[in-house]
Amino acid sequence: MQEHKKFSILARIKSFKHAFNGLKLFFINEHNGRVHLFAAVFVILFSFYLQLSGLEWIAILSVITGVIVAEIINSSIEKLADIVSPAYHPKIKIVKDLAAAAVLMTAFLAIVVGLIIFLPHLSRIIS
Repeated sequence: MQEHKKFSILARIKSFKHAFNGLKLFFINEHNGRVHLFAAVFVILFSFYLQLSGLEWIAILSVITGVIVAEIINSSIEKLADIVSPAYHPKIKIVKDLAAAAVLMTAFLAIVVGLIIFLPHLSRIIS
């Protein structure tokens, strides 16, 4: 039976340290992490320029976060799969493809949300 540990503020703070280290590793070591970060910064700056409403900001920040979270999970699965099976294995390929599909679907959603939000603003600017 597992022993329950007493709540510790210090332990919670350390867990944040590990999480921030994971973000740092993701953005430094993963090419797609840097691509998503660049895209996110561009979209956020563009959103400031367009003076989005509060709900538009919520939607944009949600899909940005969703894409980055999906990519972090995808990268984690790929790294773990490479340890479990360093050589090619058809079932590991399926796992990696499924994780990549999750990123793709999240990115498609982000594009659709971006078009829904940005197109009306752009049409006003162009008109």
